[in-house]
Amino acid sequence: MSGDFVKVAESREIGMSSMKGVEVDGEKICVINTEGNYYAIGNVCTHVGGPLDEGTLEGFEVECPWHGSKFDIRTGEPTKPPATTAVSKYEVKIDGNNILVRKQQ
Repeated sequence: MSGDFVKVAESREIGMSSMKGVEVDGEKICVINTEGNYYAIGNVCTHVGGPLDEGTLEGFEVECPWHGSKFDIRTGEPTKPPATTAVSKYEVKIDGNNILVRKQQ
């Protein structure tokens, strides 16, 4: 069902400056709360597949725990090697206390 928003979490599950890994239709997604705004990017580092939700979050960058690649959570673009390919980016919508995501085409 491409284009549909899917509930992935409730706002209370993802506190300020924290991340949560979720799965939608087999896709691993990292949902991030920064300064009260929610972002969602692919949860698998494009270098060798590290779990981004287990890494560290600083401002608008998430660092992969395996080799230190960093990604901009607003765009999915890599900001520090060794990763050179962007992770997927997802549109986020808040409906009450529910966090919903939709893959961008």
